[in-house]
Amino acid sequence: KPTNDKFKVLELGCGAGANISFFQHLKANYYATEGSSSIVNYLVKKYPSLIENIKVADFTKEIPFDMVFDLIIDRAAVTHNTTQAIKNCISLISKYLKPGGIFIGIDWFSTAHTEFNNGVFVEDANTKDNFPKGQFHQVGQVHFSDKQHIRELFMGFEFIQLEHKIVSQEFPESDSQVATWNFAIKKI
Repeated sequence: KPTNDKFKVLELGCGAGANISFFQHLKANYYATEGSSSIVNYLVKKYPSLIENIKVADFTKEIPFDMVFDLIIDRAAVTHNTTQAIKNCISLISKYLKPGGIFIGIDWFSTAHTEFNNGVFVEDANTKDNFPKGQFHQVGQVHFSDKQHIRELFMGFEFIQLEHKIVSQEFPESDSQVATWNFAIKKI
């Protein structure tokens, strides 16, 4: 929770802005990157006070703000990249997160996800694309991690919490399961 009005939050891939009101309620200084210019245009019209705080950017290549953040968050945006692009993003996270700052990753896809058995590997052994059907059909790249891979990606950070969430459908009966990782890490 923000401890003062100087608390800065960066969201990577904010999408349609589902988290903005939450951070405004907490009185945090909210910043975001988003790959879609039409979404950014929509958001700055909806939240005109954030016109300088929400930028079109590829978070695997740049963070377009000249400051460090207390908290950086991602909800299933970073996990739609190759391993190398994710490593690039993590390098930027390390640069833009203040010492002792927190990164929260939510819903990073797990190798225990049923869809890991589908699609075609692209560029590396953790990234798939071309899913013939299902949750990721026509979504593009999807990165899947196991516990060791998550830990290797964030080597040099301190893990505060790591959760593996598995949801299976009981009715109607199905063999599919959704599996994701949630984690919080601290910059040392």
